[in-house]
Order: sequence, then structure tokens, then C-alpha cells
Amino acid sequence: MTTSDIINIYRNKALVNFEGKDFLGQIGVDSRIFKVLNDTGISVGVISQQAIENGISVLVDENDAEDAVRVLSEEFKNEKTKGAVSNIYSINNVAVIGFVSENYNKILSELQRNKIFPLLLNQIASAGRVNIVVTDNQTEITKNIIETEIYGKPKVVHLALIGHGNVGGTLVEQILDSSHDILTRKRLQLKIVAIANSKKMALNKGGFGSDWRQKVNYSQTVSSVEGLISYAKEHHLENLVMVDNTASKDFVKHYDVFVENGFDIVSSNKIYNTLPIASYRSLRKSLEKNKKQYLYETNVGAGLPLIDTIKLLHLSGENITRIKGVFSGTLSYVFNNFSLRNDKFSTIINEALEKGYTEPDPREDLSGNDVARKLLILARELDLINEFEDINIQNLVPETLLSVSKSEFLSRLEELDEEYQKIKENQKPGHVLRYVGDLHGDLQKEKGELDVKLVSVPATSALGQLKGSDSIFEIYTESYGENPIVIMGAGAGAKVTARGVFGDILRLSETK
Repeated sequence: MTTSDIINIYRNKALVNFEGKDFLGQIGVDSRIFKVLNDTGISVGVISQQAIENGISVLVDENDAEDAVRVLSEEFKNEKTKGAVSNIYSINNVAVIGFVSENYNKILSELQRNKIFPLLLNQIASAGRVNIVVTDNQTEITKNIIETEIYGKPKVVHLALIGHGNVGGTLVEQILDSSHDILTRKRLQLKIVAIANSKKMALNKGGFGSDWRQKVNYSQTVSSVEGLISYAKEHHLENLVMVDNTASKDFVKHYDVFVENGFDIVSSNKIYNTLPIASYRSLRKSLEKNKKQYLYETNVGAGLPLIDTIKLLHLSGENITRIKGVFSGTLSYVFNNFSLRNDKFSTIINEALEKGYTEPDPREDLSGNDVARKLLILARELDLINEFEDINIQNLVPETLLSVSKSEFLSRLEELDEEYQKIKENQKPGHVLRYVGDLHGDLQKEKGELDVKLVSVPATSALGQLKGSDSIFEIYTESYGENPIVIMGAGAGAKVTARGVFGDILRLSETK
């Protein structure tokens, strides 16, 4: 069966709309419309009561639209005078798409998800035939969605990737390497149509391939959220996903704009989820209104299934009483090694810096702010309204080194050694140091207690047995009592984080 057997497209049409008050129930209105148009030699394609109350729509050829409005205005002159008909006007440059499907409700739902709201819907129940009218520039995307639902052809998901550094660049390669397998197994085609950073972006409606770095390097297009959105609209791209792999405080301000323009969001950027609670809730309302999703599993625990687990427990009514753990892969590496080796604290920091575990300025890790943001994200998953300012954070950087330049800080790292050596030596026997985040208190109230601090724990405990740069999370619940649910594994690294973002993209794509 070919596309032409089921899907027909008629272009260059116009919709003549009647708007009025209580005239629809009058006998003979439809026949008067047909007669006056036929007498004028104007062919009527579809006549249908509009979704809005007290309206009728008539489909005609675009060339006849002006004449149709004129003769109908003359025919219904008395009704206009009395106010029964308030307005008769045409919407030009529309197309009719006719198709046969028993699953038209699913098709209409998919159209709405892609910000397409038919101007007219005409259904012939006995034949399973549906005619919908859309603006001409929505025709291709509408046809693609209908074909996907009717024929089960591969669903195309268009990805706009923001940030192509360590995580973003690794993600591009993972998507390209897996694209054939995903297409074969899942009937899902992932197309990377935009790759951008803060300065410039590269666009390709057909999707980037293995030469993407070269095309990004040679691109002359200035980065612009408005430009990206316009490009997607101009090329009628359906199933849009914006993927944020930056750490930008400014870029997250555009999330609402993307959602309002038909994009779902996947993000490894933690900033939005730690903004003031009013902004946090505003995006959730926008997502609900626009039927869009925002996935951010990698915000805490990189590729570990932590946020999903907490969401499921919370939604099922499970009373989570405490969440505690080592949230930073960087600080996990630092204190796992410092606790077991005889090396100085500064030596371990420099080693972590050389291995790429820390930020270029290690104070970003040692400040505890990254752990605090992650802890706040988990608190908000439990519907707590804590703000960042509510968190008690132990900054591991001495006050004398907080405001100096990065180079000076690195040159003075040894000033940390004496203090941390004392802390290490003053522990109880068989104990080790861990930098933990701890959400506790009465979590059934509006706010919980959030602490980020360096603690000493038994080496035989779950926290104490942590290795390498792994993260660990202990989730205490009413049902499980003193035995927490423990999630442990690689909590840092570009490959792990990119794989987690990729997983969010696939989950979102399969539910679109």
C-alpha cells in the first residue's frame, strides 16, 4: 500500500469562516451556503462546524476565497445586521490532508505535541476517513507525523545539542556510533540538526555525520536561540529535543522559550533545577501546558539511575526519610586516596587535577557548591521548597585562599596540608574521611535540613568502602527502615555523563 492510497494532500486552499451567535441551529444554513457558492461557480471542499462554539468553516480554492467571502456576506446580510452572524472572513494558504486511520486520536495528540493545531477537523466515522486543515507551512511536518503513525515508519527525532566540549563532544560520537543499531532495533532515527556553543552554531537539517567537528569549526553562524528556533520552524522539523551539555547560568534562562516553541529538554546542566523555587515551578507549569518533558538524570550521579529511583519512590507514596552520600566524583577520588595513602593533601589535589577529575580551578569542587546543588535537586524531587541559601556548606578552601587568582591558589596548595593532615590523624581508629551531602529532618514538612560537610566514617561502612572516583547514595525510607537502598557506581567522567544524557534522549524519544 503506497502513501497515495491513504494520505492525500490538497494545497492552495482557503478556509472561509463564519462566526456568529445562535445561527448554527437554524434550518437551511448549510444549504444556503452551498447554493450561493455553487451559483457563483465556487466549489466547496469541506463544510464543518468549528471546534469553537457557533462557527462554521467552508473550504474553497484559494483563488475563490475573496469571491466566496463577498457572496456569502451578501447572502447573510440580514443575519449580519441582526448580529446572528458577526464575521465572515477567509484564512488563505492552507492545505487539506486526508487519511484513513482508526488511530486518529493518537495522531491528533502527536500533532499537538508538535505545536500543530488543525484549523479544521472533518471525520467520516463509517469510512475511518479524516480530513484535517493546516497552514501550508505545517504540511510536511504533519504528513511526516501521520506517516509515522499509519505505516510505523521510523520516527525521526531532531536533536539540537548545546555544548560540544568533553561531555557534548562525547555524546555526539556516541549517537553517531549507535545510530544504525537504534534505527534497526527501535525504528528510531536520531538526527543531530544543530550543534552550538556560546559563540557559534552549525545547522544541518539532514543531520550531522562523522565530519561534524570540521563543519562546526568552519561555521560562520552566530549562536542564537531565536535563530535555532526559526531554523526548526523554517524546515518543518518535528519531534524536537534541545540537549544542554553546558554549565551556563545564562543559557538556562532560555529553557522556557524552547518549551513554548515545541522542544523537549534533556540536560546535564544543574543550574535550572537549583534556581529560586518560583523559577523552578514556572518551568514545570510550562512543560505541563505545552505537553513537553524535561529529563535530567545526569544532574546527580552522572549515569546512575538515582533521580528516577527517587521519583518512583516518591510518586508511589513511599515516605523517604533521608538521602545521604558522596555526591562528587572529584571529592570521592580526593578523599578515597588521601585516607589510604601517606601523600600530602596538596599532592592528591594536583593528581586529581592532572587526571582531569577536577574543574580547571579546583576551588569549584572544594567549595562544596557542586555537591550542594545536587543535594538541593534531590530535595526538590521530594517537593521540598528549600532554596540554595538553606544549605549548610563546609567550604574546604581556607578563607585566605578564596579570593586569590587561580594560579596563586595552585601555587599555595601546600598551605592546606597541615590542617587536613591533622583532621586525618584525629579520627577514630579504622575510620576514613568522606565529603558527604545529607538531606534529613522531617521531610514531610515544606523544608528539609541540608548539610554538605567532611565527615569521618568507619572504613567498613558502605561510605567507607568507596573506591576510585565512584559516588554512593543511601536512600532511607519508612518501609526499608534502617536498611537503605544503596546506589553506587561511577559518578564522574565525560563518557559516563554522556551515556546518561544519551539514555535520557532515548527514553524521551520512545515516549514522544
